[in-house]
Amino acid sequence: MTKPRVLILAEQCNPLWPSLPIVGYKYALALAQHCDVRIATQVRNKPAITDDGRALDRFDFIDTEYIAAPMERFSTFLRGGNQVAWSTGMMMAYAPYIAFERDVWKRYRRAIEAGEYDLIHRITPMSPTLPSYIAGRGGLPFMIGPLNGNLDWPRAFLSEQKREKERLRGLRDLYKYLPYAKRTYTKAAAVLAAFRHTVADISWTPSERIVSFPEIGFDPEVFPAGRPRAPFAGDGPRTFLDAGRLVPYKVPEVVVRAFVGDDRFKPHRLRIIGDGPERPRIEAMVREAGAGDRVIFEGTRSQADVAAAMRDCDAFVFPSIRELGAGVVIEAMASGILCIVTDYGAPGDLVANGRGVAIPLRPLDDLVTSCRAAMLAAMDRPDEHAAMAKAGQDHALEHYTWDAKARRTVEIYQAVLSGKALTGLSPY
Repeated sequence: MTKPRVLILAEQCNPLWPSLPIVGYKYALALAQHCDVRIATQVRNKPAITDDGRALDRFDFIDTEYIAAPMERFSTFLRGGNQVAWSTGMMMAYAPYIAFERDVWKRYRRAIEAGEYDLIHRITPMSPTLPSYIAGRGGLPFMIGPLNGNLDWPRAFLSEQKREKERLRGLRDLYKYLPYAKRTYTKAAAVLAAFRHTVADISWTPSERIVSFPEIGFDPEVFPAGRPRAPFAGDGPRTFLDAGRLVPYKVPEVVVRAFVGDDRFKPHRLRIIGDGPERPRIEAMVREAGAGDRVIFEGTRSQADVAAAMRDCDAFVFPSIRELGAGVVIEAMASGILCIVTDYGAPGDLVANGRGVAIPLRPLDDLVTSCRAAMLAAMDRPDEHAAMAKAGQDHALEHYTWDAKARRTVEIYQAVLSGKALTGLSPY
């Protein structure tokens, strides 16, 4: 079958930047292996993409720095950096993103109208709040996604919301009144939506056009399935791991308090990979508990270092209380490590059906107690929890490699282009 000819919109697409940019880059590269693609991305990604060198001839770089640079400076000023106040950052991204798609349209309009592409697919940004200028133009099927967003702040964690500087999230639904918002979802031939919380947000889209499609994935070359031993196998000390930015909504204090607050953990270790504004406060908790020899803060590490840590540890403990995608959880699952997560948002969905342990979302002190109980249970019943880790690994390997996600995307392309029902596609 002829490969689909796809114009990919990937403003956030960078092999060196964590979270959405690297997800966008790896997804775009995977699609390039299965389709005839042109990838339009923002010019600031050019140095990293050029240095990486993969599929370089497929990329075009769109220079919107005339608006993107000043708006980013203004956003950084309002947020006090780039670690917190995500909602403020998204509000400041609206005008630069519309400018990006408008400039893409100017560059590709003739090619689109001449029939040089079969469809247009916007893969980043992944927020439903940033609409598309191109949707409905040019007469081609338009796809958007995977999208992720619309997860409310738990009411029991308002202090974390304040430290996260997320008070402006209350204005989020105003995006539905912005120019191009409604037409983005009424004109889309298919909308890829990550989890249930996002599907509920895109009410303009007919349900038959929505496809379940989490945005996260993993690279098996970085996170290989092999590990030196099964989790909790043999005797000796156990090692727990938490990895991610040390910011309020990821509540790293939960796993630290769970670990240092019970003498049964004294023979064991907790590794913390990541950095952020919460680190001084968490380190003070460890010093006060006299647990500095058992709780190791390792700072920011490369993906390869994180992958090596996952293969060496027994359980990945990730208590985040507002996690939209949770790519680090699927990486841990792929590494064969037991995942203990909060049952809210993406993490709970990922470890469902016996693929890990999901602890109920409760107020902070109760969450600490539940986390501690889950960690102790994992040590007390190693065979049961090793089986969970294996089920999680099998699920990740089947559905979440970038190649598997690209192949599933091609199925969606073919359904859209042939007029077949999207509802018949296999679910995640």
